[in-house]
Amino acid sequence: MNRRPFAALTRLSHAIVLSDGWRRAAIAFLAGAVSVLGLAPFNAWPVLFLTFPVAVWLLDGAAVGVFGGMTSAAAIGWWFGFGYFLAGLYWIGFAFLVDAKTFGWLLPFAVVALPAGLAIFTGLGFALARLLWVRGPLRIVALAVALTATEWLRGHVLTGFPWNAFGYALTGPAALAQASALVGLWGLTFLAVLVFASPALLADERSDTPHPFRWLLAGLAVLAGLGLYGTLRLARTPVAFVPEVRLRIMQPNLSQDAKFNYGAKQAVMQRYLTLSDRATGPNAAGVRDVTHLIWPESAFPFFLAREPDALAQIAALLPPGTTLITGGVRAAAAPRSDGGVRAYNSIYVIDHEGSVLSVYDKVHLVPFGEFLPFQDFLERLGLRQLTKLQGGFIPGDRRRPMTAPRAPSFVPLICYEIVFPGAAIPEGEQPAWMLNLTNDGWFGNSTGPYQHFQQARLRAVEEGVPVVRAANTGISAVIDPLGRVVAALPLGAEGVLDARLPRRIESPLYARTGDTPVGVALAAALVLVLRRRLARR
Repeated sequence: MNRRPFAALTRLSHAIVLSDGWRRAAIAFLAGAVSVLGLAPFNAWPVLFLTFPVAVWLLDGAAVGVFGGMTSAAAIGWWFGFGYFLAGLYWIGFAFLVDAKTFGWLLPFAVVALPAGLAIFTGLGFALARLLWVRGPLRIVALAVALTATEWLRGHVLTGFPWNAFGYALTGPAALAQASALVGLWGLTFLAVLVFASPALLADERSDTPHPFRWLLAGLAVLAGLGLYGTLRLARTPVAFVPEVRLRIMQPNLSQDAKFNYGAKQAVMQRYLTLSDRATGPNAAGVRDVTHLIWPESAFPFFLAREPDALAQIAALLPPGTTLITGGVRAAAAPRSDGGVRAYNSIYVIDHEGSVLSVYDKVHLVPFGEFLPFQDFLERLGLRQLTKLQGGFIPGDRRRPMTAPRAPSFVPLICYEIVFPGAAIPEGEQPAWMLNLTNDGWFGNSTGPYQHFQQARLRAVEEGVPVVRAANTGISAVIDPLGRVVAALPLGAEGVLDARLPRRIESPLYARTGDTPVGVALAAALVLVLRRRLARR
């Protein structure tokens, strides 16, 4: 009988370390794909205790060759990332089925190409980790440093796409998510890799890791510490509300073909007006009960400012003292050189007389959704972005707070503008709330809208600022500054959501310092690993 502790785990690790060829690629792909279960809507984050050790063992077996096995490690990382992003972003294919005649042929390319491109960053992270690789516990630190650095790059390079960063696995439970108030998403990513990779040490030779179980206990202690901190923070910060602000969010669950069909103009308006004035209780008086009515992103199949009858209908709906905040496509003053219309994806603030009080134009546009890289060239080849607006949308000049009567100032964020940590609120501003208007109807009944919502919740915790979210469909909600959902409408529902506006809290550490402390911690960890590596030479 083999009395060696964790013998079965050791045999498994050896099998993974010694795997090669397609088996090695398949193991990495499956480990990455299964890791997606740690994200919304599943939030089965303990699964990463199984998948990240696999990543460590695969790196242990990276062949020594060019640059110390970096090419082999890069290939492993690419397959891990490809599995992770393919399973996590499959829902992007739904957008190509909205107009299947035009875009359906692109679906397989888009569903595969984006994960394949994003996996390059994971491959780079594995290669960098292998360059730093040492025997024993510090190789876990090397992996955490490398993956955090390349995940940060993924969030910034080529306009950035930080969607489903590994740190989101620690944000499902509200208590664990509170750590983002201290270290933000990238700090959570570093901690997640450290903690979830720690079981790999149980299979080490005792000469490399004398007390392997202590490292697992240390990882669990970190989780327990985060949970305790979060639990105390939640208990000590009850939800408080801004007085005399009553919100109504209208979620129409409108089909995508109607949203872009001018012929459906009156039907769309009637649906919005009827829903918005719906009584929600026996003593309710519809829209007359609220101070602010909120409609979702690009709500109309027309240019709102060019449709006086639509503005007149809005004025007829709103009682004195009630303001509408709505998304809408806005025509630019100057036409294109060929006479066509140029447009912005915008947010309007409209008073009870139908007058436009202020406008915000979306700054961070979605590549291939709202514009094409090399727009003119690709249009000449016959390609269009999903919104099919010739020339693409024009980006706004800057993000800035907006005001609405009877409410404190807010930061407008359209669609995925809210997924960028540290960038949601302009530097030096102190808004009372964030308003996120979105249209997740592009992605059907999939995991995508849940992931988007999870990211919006984390921005609230990082900034200490509540989020009000209105979706055409998706998850409309009011979220307090600790990420607690005050009220919500589920994906696929049609209706209105009445809620009060939570108060912001004092800016937490991350909102004040940004990523600087995490950068310092990563640098210190890197020095620690390098000293060990150089000492072994």
